Amino acid sequence: MEPAQLAESLLAVVRSALERRGGDAAGVTLDDIALERPRNRDHGDWATSVALKLAKRVGVPPRELASELQAGLADVDGVASVEIAGPGFLNIRLDAAAAGSLVTTILAQGESYGTSETLAGQSINLEFVSANPTGPIHLGGTRWAAVGDSLARILGSAGAAVTREYYFNDHGAQIDRFARSLAAADAGDPAPEDGYGGAYIGEIAQRVREVRPDVRDAVGEERQEVFRAVGVELMFEDIKKSLGEFGVHFDVYFHENSLHEGGAVERAVSRLRELGHVFDADGAVWLRSTEFGDDKDRVIIKSDGAPAYISGDIAYYLNKRERGFDRCIIMLGADHHGYVQRLMAMCAAFGDEPGVNLQIMIGQMVNLVKDGRPVRMSKRAGTVVTLEDLVDAVGVDAARYALVRSSSDSNVDIDLDVLQKRSNDNPVFYVQYAHARTHQVARNAAASGVERAEFDAATLTDETESVLLGTLAEFPRVVAQAAELREPHRVARYLEQLAAAYHKWYDTCRVAPQGDDPVETVHRARLHLSDATGQVLRTGLGLIGVSAPERM
Repeated sequence: MEPAQLAESLLAVVRSALERRGGDAAGVTLDDIALERPRNRDHGDWATSVALKLAKRVGVPPRELASELQAGLADVDGVASVEIAGPGFLNIRLDAAAAGSLVTTILAQGESYGTSETLAGQSINLEFVSANPTGPIHLGGTRWAAVGDSLARILGSAGAAVTREYYFNDHGAQIDRFARSLAAADAGDPAPEDGYGGAYIGEIAQRVREVRPDVRDAVGEERQEVFRAVGVELMFEDIKKSLGEFGVHFDVYFHENSLHEGGAVERAVSRLRELGHVFDADGAVWLRSTEFGDDKDRVIIKSDGAPAYISGDIAYYLNKRERGFDRCIIMLGADHHGYVQRLMAMCAAFGDEPGVNLQIMIGQMVNLVKDGRPVRMSKRAGTVVTLEDLVDAVGVDAARYALVRSSSDSNVDIDLDVLQKRSNDNPVFYVQYAHARTHQVARNAAASGVERAEFDAATLTDETESVLLGTLAEFPRVVAQAAELREPHRVARYLEQLAAAYHKWYDTCRVAPQGDDPVETVHRARLHLSDATGQVLRTGLGLIGVSAPERM
């Protein structure tokens, strides 16, 4: 019995009880039926506080209503027992056959198990990484690459139409500094005081010369423009290549410069002016953002006619909405925390709902540790640790898993020594090994003559099987919650719980008979259970972009 089936049965029992007492039975929905896994497995398979929640509606003590629900649930097929605890909690225990039938569901649905339509109809633009094309991707951007791609997969599994978008910052002062740095490296001069350093600058400058040998003949602004145009394109090619090797691909690469060259900024300002939220003062154009919770009004167009930084954000947001996205999610680094308020004010000024039409996620710092000490420098980038540094040290799977498994709004320390181990201390190894073990079990079973022709769920009576089945039942809820809360780390942490339950089951229950013992029904049932676990591990790892090896 799946949790959804039990919830439907409980809803029917609740409505029947409310009807008998003259309550509003029709007003009770599945949203009122909260089923949870008890922390203590001695309390059963599922627990609910529905009696506490609804007792006031019919004017009876919670335990009295719980007693009535207990009697009704006792008649539901698959429910072995129901106990009342505390002020009116219900602890529900399923019989082995009902609990084990989940295996059939998982194997029938395959990779669809855990998916849903909870976000169906939502068109989501997910913007992440968006690193300036002035250098390799640092660890903060690498974290967003792993988290953003995982979130896109999870949102898609919940039915949303997701577009992965990279905002290509090819406009502004940082690009000018990058061009000057390349020109200086080409001339053999030190990097400008406000420029970029690192071996990669020399590498890009050399590649610019290979693409445009005539750059040596150019002078002044013409020479710098060659380094700007060609250098930015080469740097961005490197960024896209690094992301691709990291398993991250984007549907749209949006150029910031197009907003300024195509008149999008002017159109956005005109729209806000029509809405009455723009005013002129001191020769500049201002957004009256204080009306929407900002701490001060913001300049959009400076007094010299140049666009302020926020002008691009205003035009870009309007562009996304005009492209038909009803949810715009932006992932920003910790240094952008102070920028959130003005972006939400901008959203409200357009008549949209902050936190709904525009959602902003802030990622915190990532620190690498090696031999107990922080790793702070890159051989190529010079001043920061890059995506390539992390992948070179531990590989793509370990890097992605380590970056996804912690909440993105918390700092994370990644111990390279741990991630390089092939032991249970390494979380990605622990989960991947559980998946590989399911294939090992299948190979051993085949060698012993255990076939999948028969499945009797009632034979799965061991306590470790009950725990494993209960954990498998949680997967759809975990994925749905990860999508709703925009928290991919929930999937990674769940996989570790599932791996733990599986490893413990493996140590306790045999799939292949010993010696000359005959193959029994329970052996076949356990093979099915192992297969189902492998399927969920594989699906979960896929949601965070990590491979599921069959051998390790």
